[in-house]
Amino acid sequence: MNDRGNTIAGWVLAGGIVALGLSIVTGEHFMAERPEKMGYEVTGVEAEAGADGAAAEKPFAFYMAAGDAQKGADVFKKCTACHNADKGGANALGPNLWNVVGEAIGQGAGGFAFTDALKSKGGNWNFEELNKWLTSPKAYAPGTKMTFAGLSKPEDRANVIAYLNQQNDKPLPLPAAPAEGASDTAPAATAQEGAPKGAEQEGAQKAANEPVQTEAQAAKQPKGNVAGEAAPATSGTSDQRKP
Repeated sequence: MNDRGNTIAGWVLAGGIVALGLSIVTGEHFMAERPEKMGYEVTGVEAEAGADGAAAEKPFAFYMAAGDAQKGADVFKKCTACHNADKGGANALGPNLWNVVGEAIGQGAGGFAFTDALKSKGGNWNFEELNKWLTSPKAYAPGTKMTFAGLSKPEDRANVIAYLNQQNDKPLPLPAAPAEGASDTAPAATAQEGAPKGAEQEGAQKAANEPVQTEAQAAKQPKGNVAGEAAPATSGTSDQRKP
C-alpha cells in the first residue's frame, strides 16, 4: 500500500515538474518584447491633436478671470496634507497660506523655513507667478522641498488661486478676460494686405521678361508688316503683307 502511495506521489510530483518546465519554456518562447514604435502610424492624427491642444491652451488671464473660489476650495483639498489657509493657522509640512496672494516669494510671514531656491526668486506671489508655481513647483524653483507634482489643468490652477485670493485680508481684483481672437485678427489682415503686393510683383516680373524692340529694330521692319494696334512685328518678311 505504501509503495502504491509513493508511486502516485512520485507521478504527481513528476507531472508538476513537467508542467512547470513547460510553462517556463513556452513563456520564454512566446515572450513579447515592447516594440520600439507602438502601433501603426496614422498620418495627420498627431498634427490635429497638437492643433487642438494649442487651441485649448489660452493665456492664463482667460482662466483667472473666470476663477471660482468655491471650486478652488475643492481643489485645495489636495493640498491640505501639507498646508492650511486659515487666518492665524500654524505652519505644517508647508507654510500657512493665509495672505499668500501678494506676499513676497519665499518670505512667508509665519516664520516658515523656505529653501534658497524660493528665496532667490524675488518678487511677489501674484496670479501669474502662482500659476507658474502650481503648474510645476520643481520646474519653477529647482531645488524646492515641495514634492507636489503640480496641477495640469489651467482651470484648476485658476480656481485654487481664486480661493487663496479669498483667504486674504486684502483680496486682489480678478483680471478682466482678454478679447477672444484679438491675437488672430492682425496676422490675417497682414496676409490680406500682402496679397496684392505679391500679385503686383509677379506682374512686374512677367512684364520684365517680355521681349521689347528697340527703335532701330522697329525701323527695319517693312511698312506692310504691321499687326495688332500698330505694333511692329518681331518676325516675318517683306513678302508677308496684309491683304
